[in-house]
Amino acid sequence: MVAVVVVLLVAYNIFFGDKSSRLNVEKEKITIETIEKDVFKDYIAVIGTVEPIKTIFLDAVEGGRVEEIMIEEGNMVTRGDEIMELSSTDLILRISDYEAQAARSINQLREARMSMQRDKISKQEQMIGLEKELRQVKRAYNNNKKLYQNDHISEEEFLQSEEQFQATRRKLALVKEAYRQDSIFREAQVSSLEKSVDRMEEGLRIVREKLENLTVKAPVDGELASLEPEIGEVITHGTRIGKINILEDYKLNVEIDEHYIARVRRGLTGSFDYTGKTFDLTLTKKYPEVNQGQFTVDMEFVEEEPNDINIGQTFRIKLELGQSKTAVLIPRGGFYQSTGGQWVYVVDPSGEFAYKRNIRIGRQNPMYYEVLEGLQPGEQVIVSSYDNFNEVDKLMLKD
Repeated sequence: MVAVVVVLLVAYNIFFGDKSSRLNVEKEKITIETIEKDVFKDYIAVIGTVEPIKTIFLDAVEGGRVEEIMIEEGNMVTRGDEIMELSSTDLILRISDYEAQAARSINQLREARMSMQRDKISKQEQMIGLEKELRQVKRAYNNNKKLYQNDHISEEEFLQSEEQFQATRRKLALVKEAYRQDSIFREAQVSSLEKSVDRMEEGLRIVREKLENLTVKAPVDGELASLEPEIGEVITHGTRIGKINILEDYKLNVEIDEHYIARVRRGLTGSFDYTGKTFDLTLTKKYPEVNQGQFTVDMEFVEEEPNDINIGQTFRIKLELGQSKTAVLIPRGGFYQSTGGQWVYVVDPSGEFAYKRNIRIGRQNPMYYEVLEGLQPGEQVIVSSYDNFNEVDKLMLKD
């Protein structure tokens, strides 16, 4: 009879017994937390680095050899302060060439004006003479006309005086037209030379400005944050030689995990605590580039900023991603790295074991995950790492 009972028990265990995999775990080696329902604050903790609100870069407008550095990096500068002196033999030669060309153009213009004036005087003298001659031959023609009408002179003599009068009048008209045409040509010639001189003088002005650009000056008031060249170094046009930080205001440059790139936008707010006070920030710029799994944003102070912050100083910022709302919460822990938040070990009310249960997690902050499905407030779960559990179905909890 006893044998039959034993056989029946064995058969029951074979067909109806718990076949789940198990693992014995000591309670002191795991972390158990209670699921709760509370306000979920949608924020992330990020590190912000203090930077000047604006940085002005210094580029070499002209190339040359560094002859002297008047202000070392780290010093404050005022707009117009001379920072560095360059030299350029090529530029000096170009200026000399431009000056010579400008002098030649000016001389040509002067000669053209003098020639124009001489021709003008000559033509005017010629016209004065012809106008006098025309008046004389006109009087003679009119007199001869009357004499001829009264038969006091021959027809031939009259016709000769008429021809002389007409020829002189046509000659004067031709001289006047030649004077007009010559004046137009001379004015065009002078105008062209004047434009040429203007271009040469403008080119000379630009080249002289280039010479002035060999003296690198501060474009704004601020701190000379860096100055790269050394005395004797030859730098080319466009070389980045340094930068000036404008210290009127500051911003925080923040690096954020690319996981949040779709949720981060301009206008989000954040804050950090410093010297016993809370300082509010707003996100003003988002850089689209992702580098090594992170992207960058700029945050500026809303109102007050700390008095004693320094460039390069870092602060832990609470960046708000959305509005807070009541939710079921599970404390953060190593389990998420093991399961991706898809399942957890739920502790049985007896406290003797824990079993796997599928869940769905939504948002997260530095303290909690938001539970969308699978857990209820008051339940207990194991939140420490599952890496050593080999995904067994049940953990037998031992004191």
